[in-house]
Amino acid sequence: MAEAEPQEAETGEVRDAHRFDVKRLEAYCRDAVEGFSGALDVLQFSGGQSNPTFLLTAESPRGTKRYVMRKKPPGVLLASAHQIDREYRVMKALADTDVPVPHMYALCEDDGVIGTAFYIMEYLEGRVFRDSTMPGESEAQRRAVYANLAENLAKLHKVDYEKVGLGDFGKPGNYFERQIGRWIKQYRGAQTADVPAMEELIKYLPAHIPDEQSVTIAHGDYRLGNTMFHPTEPRMLAVLDWELCTIGHPLADIAYNCMYDLLGVASSATTVDRQKTPGIPTEAEHVAAYCRHAGRDGIENWNFYLAFSMFRLASISQGVYKRGLDGNASSERAKTLVDACANLANHAWAVVQRPE
Repeated sequence: MAEAEPQEAETGEVRDAHRFDVKRLEAYCRDAVEGFSGALDVLQFSGGQSNPTFLLTAESPRGTKRYVMRKKPPGVLLASAHQIDREYRVMKALADTDVPVPHMYALCEDDGVIGTAFYIMEYLEGRVFRDSTMPGESEAQRRAVYANLAENLAKLHKVDYEKVGLGDFGKPGNYFERQIGRWIKQYRGAQTADVPAMEELIKYLPAHIPDEQSVTIAHGDYRLGNTMFHPTEPRMLAVLDWELCTIGHPLADIAYNCMYDLLGVASSATTVDRQKTPGIPTEAEHVAAYCRHAGRDGIENWNFYLAFSMFRLASISQGVYKRGLDGNASSERAKTLVDACANLANHAWAVVQRPE
């Protein structure tokens, strides 16, 4: 697989666990999706560990039109997970801002159509950089893409969430208290082994929350692989995968972005060798670029935000692994995450103990 590919290169046949009645979906689209016509063909994207994602192609005498559908996975789901209605709502709310998002066509919460709730959005032609080191790209391209990544995160955090209709999208304030409690609960619900570093973090994090009260829209999974760039230009076309979005804390987003793309500790991330991939910013450079666009002088207690991000991803990874064991994950790769939780927790505990 090439490092940066158009969406159609990542599709295949719909996996057995995620099959549904295509004709019923086609009938729904005729009624609910503006401009839809023709016979529907469905392929499944290979990515997406949480909510299965599909490429819908409608062939008609008027031509070919493509859409993207995201749905809840089958099976018994963890509480408060897979809320695709929230994804749909936030992207629709951001349509008239300068945050790049795809156009939203329809949200269906009737399980009777394809078995679970789903939404349909615009298909965009562009590149998704699955490898955060962007092999094969020039130094100038890497530098420009990461600059755009930092700038668009700051744009998101500047959006007045009440003005765009998201005043009730989450509880403002006490974000870290609520998030730490949530991910402890999610971890306990999916736990399959004893992880000493997780137990240390479960004790440490609630007792060391910084007194920083910023409140913004928080994407929750902001990283290079969850964005799409123009086919040839280092210009972002869309921020994707909003399932974990809420009204939260901006510093959780920039810490997660650094943790995932620049530190090489996430389960699917690549350790950055800047001698081989010049143009990739350091952790400090990326934070400084974000701060410039966000109007911040700097970030105190940075280690806490990084450790929290690793702990949170550890809990998420454990949930994905557990779904893989149970047979209802959206990708076969879920079963390979057996060590992901422990690895992330060990990194987080090491970050807690490093000099600030």
